[in-house]
Amino acid sequence: MTPDANGAKSTTELDAAAVERCVKRIAREIAEQNRDGRNGKLALVGILRRGASLAERIADALRADGIAQVDVGTLDISSYRDDKRGAPGDPQLLGRNIPFSIDGRRVVLVDDVLYTGRTARAALAALSDLGRPDSIQLAVLVDRGEHELPVRADYVGRNIAAETGQRVYVRLKEIDGLDAVVIGGPKA
Repeated sequence: MTPDANGAKSTTELDAAAVERCVKRIAREIAEQNRDGRNGKLALVGILRRGASLAERIADALRADGIAQVDVGTLDISSYRDDKRGAPGDPQLLGRNIPFSIDGRRVVLVDDVLYTGRTARAALAALSDLGRPDSIQLAVLVDRGEHELPVRADYVGRNIAAETGQRVYVRLKEIDGLDAVVIGGPKA
């Protein structure tokens, strides 16, 4: 354990090599479960911010595995959240970059951490406003359990238990300059 910037103890659960192995494993499992993805039905939608970077990495691994056509989009679910994050009266802008129709597609939602299930629920609501896919699957780098809603991931890089009051931080080099998963001090 090492102290973080606030003096709280933190533990690195996954280093860069472990994050890469998790991404490759998720891609392999997606390929196995979506064999007909080679015909253009497979699409990944990453939940902003880190889910979007993970979706791109998974798509690259799928392409390297022979699934040539994998569309990738991004989704900001902030205006669909039910936990009232943000100050009252703040503008709620839905940002998305999904340059393809999701109708009739197999969509894999990608996020960094599955915790309460509220982000996944919000993403499902946002996708339902965009069209009607054949199926929606969920891929997460980390599932920390303690779900408040009946949500489970179809693809999990790693299950990590954290004590109540601790946070699981996913760090990705595209955003944070390094790849790691760290359990940190009390919630902010």
